Amino acid sequence: MSIFHILHLVGSAENEFYCDLSRLYGKECVEATANPSHYRFSIAYVTPDRLWRFPTSLSREDINAATPLSLSQAIQWITEQNIDLVLPQMFCLPGMTQYRALFDLLKIPYLGNKAELMALTAHKAKAKAIVRATGVKVPYGELLRNSDTPNLRPPVVIKPANADNSLGITLVRTMDEYQAGLEKAFQYADEVLVEEYIELGREVRCGTIVKDGELISLPLEEYAVNQENNPIRNYEDKLKRDDTGELTYAAKDKKKAWIVDIKDPATRRVQEIAKQCHQALGCRHYSLFDFRIDPQGQPWFLEAGLYCSFSPKSVISMMAQAKGISLDELLEIVIKEAMI
Repeated sequence: MSIFHILHLVGSAENEFYCDLSRLYGKECVEATANPSHYRFSIAYVTPDRLWRFPTSLSREDINAATPLSLSQAIQWITEQNIDLVLPQMFCLPGMTQYRALFDLLKIPYLGNKAELMALTAHKAKAKAIVRATGVKVPYGELLRNSDTPNLRPPVVIKPANADNSLGITLVRTMDEYQAGLEKAFQYADEVLVEEYIELGREVRCGTIVKDGELISLPLEEYAVNQENNPIRNYEDKLKRDDTGELTYAAKDKKKAWIVDIKDPATRRVQEIAKQCHQALGCRHYSLFDFRIDPQGQPWFLEAGLYCSFSPKSVISMMAQAKGISLDELLEIVIKEAMI
């Protein structure tokens, strides 16, 4: 069996927060999937100054010890390594778009969705417009720029159009809260989405993988939201800093998130809608979508999160595990699709 040379693309060209987030997932992926009989790993680490490093591990010490290189130097290094494929671990917008596109230019395949689709789905309003056109239920919304005046009356959810991890999101219940919600969202983006608030219900996430060209639905993950004191998911529900200042998970606590029983009546309905979204957007390899389920049981599309780091704690990895697909098997399935 041939040994694949995989380049883990880690870090951020935007800020240190995304560097930490990328390193958190990337480090766990490298440790969990290391298999010398199957893979040889190299690491490319990008910093916000747009310099590249090729450390021997994702420890801070090894990253700091690696020589910083310019883009042209990095391309030369990469092309000399006989890389078979790239595993993107970057969560910032440039990482999900420009840096993936670089490997299209270099003709090196990578796992996950194409750069142009990542750019489209990073903009929440654009992704919603596409899935709405296929008949999927989507909350009505308005896309605003700084000088625009919203027309929707509360309750509404205000969020940056292209920020992840619930940064800048606010549930506005009265007109008095509107301006503060807009100001908070505009701190993270030049465009803000104001959309109708869908009453709870439940909030779930659904993953789909492609195996031998067939769409395979994964079990749902549900999140701890409630009408009284936690009606929407916030940044604090997803990530936190530990006592040493390192970024770590908040949503992996089973009190905050859990796998839904496959016999749950919501499962099949959400899975079919997720497949519809996957096909409408033209996803490849895998996809992941968030849904709000209203009190009548109707799922509403919230957003796409089209990435997987193949860490044991990545959502798709955990969903696959619940279906009986190990992390090693999941990685093999996606590599096979990428190498076709």
